[in-house]
Amino acid sequence: MTLTYETVDVFTDTAFGGNPLAVVFGGERLSTQAMQTIAREFNFPETTFVLPPTDPVNTAKVRIFTPGVELPFAGHPNVGTATVLARRGSVFGKPVGDTVVFEEAIGLVGLKIVRDGGEAVGAVLTAPALPTVEGIFDPSAVAAAVGLSDSAIILARHAPAHVAIGATFVIAEVADLDALAAARSDEGLIAKHLGKAAPDEIYLYTRLDAGEGTLHIRARMFAPSLGIPEDPATGGAAVAIAGLFVKLMDGDLDLTIEQGVEMGRPSRLDVCILRDGTPARITVAGRCVPMMRGELAA
Repeated sequence: MTLTYETVDVFTDTAFGGNPLAVVFGGERLSTQAMQTIAREFNFPETTFVLPPTDPVNTAKVRIFTPGVELPFAGHPNVGTATVLARRGSVFGKPVGDTVVFEEAIGLVGLKIVRDGGEAVGAVLTAPALPTVEGIFDPSAVAAAVGLSDSAIILARHAPAHVAIGATFVIAEVADLDALAAARSDEGLIAKHLGKAAPDEIYLYTRLDAGEGTLHIRARMFAPSLGIPEDPATGGAAVAIAGLFVKLMDGDLDLTIEQGVEMGRPSRLDVCILRDGTPARITVAGRCVPMMRGELAA
């Protein structure tokens, strides 16, 4: 069986920045294990497989794999896959317009295509649901799990929070850029200090600037148990932290997230919390750069 693929760098407008994604076509007859093996071969943070939708009103069924596991939902694979389909112009015999709807394990996921001069350059993801804030973690345990001192964790606004949106996250604010840079991804430390309660992903951030209805942060994300020591841009975590801020703040919020700087793959995620209805809505927007295309034997 010969499959085709395209790769894009997501949440960036510069080649070799952002978060790489492989998008695979023609895998309708692949087993789950075969998909996992292909994702491991690419060894990108995520690989998606574009399959015919169960309901023809939707654009496609999309399955998402890290090198280690399948995910029910993630942000950068959706933004990247939507952009790839829009650039191709059609999928499964149907034109791709300005919106797409993907069938995923979490449910239906909708995105709006961003165009520049008629060409697809990115997408805006609407979160399929509000994340749930399920509790807090011991700050000392979280600090130790990423190799930081207790004083590096800031508690003035919130304790390290356990947030779920498909994957599970601990979200912790750290003191400054030096503390953020000093954190490290170590699966052994995470297991030692967080044990069976360890979430899928650890998301650390520090504030860079704040204004009326705006916030600018820099973040890092570690998920060694998923086969991702560090992720350069994490759309699912952007949804998760926005869900936390829905609980902590009033009003709309424009949130700018820098990520991947410490890895040499700078990324930008533009997040909005919109309270124009009940419940609030969360969107995550980003640009994509096409990188490679080819064939693989499976």
